[in-house]
Parts: sequence; structure tokens; C-alpha cells
Amino acid sequence: MATEPKRTLVAIVDLLTLKVEVVTPVKFKCVEDCGRCCYELEIPLRDEDIEAIEELGYSAWEFVDYEKMFYRGDRFLGYALKKRPFDDGCVFLDPETKRCRIYPKRPMACRLYPFVFVKHGSKMEVYIKEDSFCPGINHPDGELVDSSFLLREYGWLFEEYRRKLGER
Repeated sequence: MATEPKRTLVAIVDLLTLKVEVVTPVKFKCVEDCGRCCYELEIPLRDEDIEAIEELGYSAWEFVDYEKMFYRGDRFLGYALKKRPFDDGCVFLDPETKRCRIYPKRPMACRLYPFVFVKHGSKMEVYIKEDSFCPGINHPDGELVDSSFLLREYGWLFEEYRRKLGER
């Protein structure tokens, strides 16, 4: 059985003020034409992900793997994104260019990877999943995961949670 990759706490974001406290300095750069995560990960799909992809003209039967399900405890979270049978890559990954065919509408799990966000009250903990297959984690040319990185890349997520807190 595969062991779960190490998760390192990178930062804590105050959702009320958007102040970011960096806990562990980490650099990250998504390496162009890599696509390793598209082969290695099982991607959970939310209902919103399925709807967004269907808006592009795809039928759910083309991309939803109804045999793979995600749960948190006994709560059903959703189904998985299909993999291609010939190479186990995501059905939306172009095998030649290693680029996502639906990048602007890619599922939430793809948009967040390799980061994991855990909300505690008005604080959001930001972790990095240290998957051995991801060359972008602590890449020498990577960008420091600090306030400007997090607010630029994930500000939309923090704003969603701020709205849920009723602060807007």
C-alpha cells in the first residue's frame, strides 16, 4: 500500500485581513510540459467541476469515472476524473504536448495542486503535498510561496471563504 506523501505547513492566511504568515519557506514552479500529476493523481470531481466541463461540450460519461469514489469519513464527496486506459493519463491531457485541453475549466483539485487548504475558523492553513514525482516543489527556479504568491494564485479561493464567513 502506498504511503501518503508528507504535508508541510507553508503558511497561515487570516481570512479576515488576508495577512499571510509564512511558516515554512518553500519554492514552487509548475514545470512546463511535465504533466506528471496528470498521470500520478486520482482527481476528485465536484458537481461544479462536472458542470463547467460539460459547458465545454463534453458529456460526463466521457470524463467521469463512476467506479472511483471519494469519501471523507462516511460522507460521499464525488467521483474521480477518468484516466486513459493506454497510459493512465488524465483524459484531458494531450499526450504529445503534455498540456491540459481544458486548462481554464480544469477541476478544483487540479487548480489547487500541490497545495492543500485547511480552514480553521477564520484562518486558512496552506500545506504543500511533497509528492516525489512533482519536480516543481522546491524547484531551483521556483517562486517563494509567500503572501504575493498565495494572493495572486489563490486569492479567488480566499475570497470565496471570506464570503462564506460573511465578511463581505
